[in-house]
Amino acid sequence: MREGRIIRAISGFFDVYDDGEVRRCRARGVFKVKGTTVLVGDFVRYEPVGAQEGIIREVLPRRTELIRPPIANVDHVVVACSFVTPDLNFYMLDKTLVQASVSGVEPTIAFTKADLVPADRAAATVDLYRRLGYEAIAVAAKQGEGVNLLRARLQGRVTVLAGPSGAGKSTLANALAPGISFKTGEVSERIGRGRQTTRHVELVRLDDVTWMADAPGFSQLQLPVASREVRLHFPEFRRFAQECAYRDCLHVDEDNCAVKRAVEDGRLPATRYTSYRQLYEEAREQELNAY
Repeated sequence: MREGRIIRAISGFFDVYDDGEVRRCRARGVFKVKGTTVLVGDFVRYEPVGAQEGIIREVLPRRTELIRPPIANVDHVVVACSFVTPDLNFYMLDKTLVQASVSGVEPTIAFTKADLVPADRAAATVDLYRRLGYEAIAVAAKQGEGVNLLRARLQGRVTVLAGPSGAGKSTLANALAPGISFKTGEVSERIGRGRQTTRHVELVRLDDVTWMADAPGFSQLQLPVASREVRLHFPEFRRFAQECAYRDCLHVDEDNCAVKRAVEDGRLPATRYTSYRQLYEEAREQELNAY
């Protein structure tokens, strides 16, 4: 028995990377009986068959698991958000950051198409999220701006790109990994959204310890979070929440809420609080619909 990492899944076959070699493997039928799903990114034990094939016998425990894209053992997400075309959507950005937090995956925000907006606007947006505690970088991929800084964030990690269609994920991936072909989606001028270009999940090896996921287009990571827990994934709320009148204050309708006061007097960004309220209501609606 040998161990390797699944880097590609196509039509019931799994390509397993093991010490510089790739074997095309099938999973044991018992996995279907037990309801075990084999994902790209999984570490597996497999039995070699011939020179280039094998049979997967065991899926090893996962550190993390994402639902969309379906991939395991990711430890880093680059959240790509364009300043323009499509316009920057703070709600979608904040939603993705919350869902990354829920999954235990560290985010880096890449504000793309920085060459298309005034420098002071780009700098102010980046600074806003850095002050909130996030790693944020302004990127103009085709010009190379911010690419080396972002590439350093990938080193030694398994990274997946997230963000709305048309935000430049594929262009960014191509800039980060020259010589490795990532498909680039064009933005439709009529609807302002990108076209999905990638058809399957695949891990691309950048070096011995660095991998990046080339995955189907998606707007955000899909991970469940209870409405009462949404507030816990806005890190800037924590120091103010200690001053709320109620220990388990949700920062929504309660009186004497220190978080709401901080928003009113400018100590917390209003855009972030608006995102929080939207996410809280979205989670509440999902909970009500589940009954």
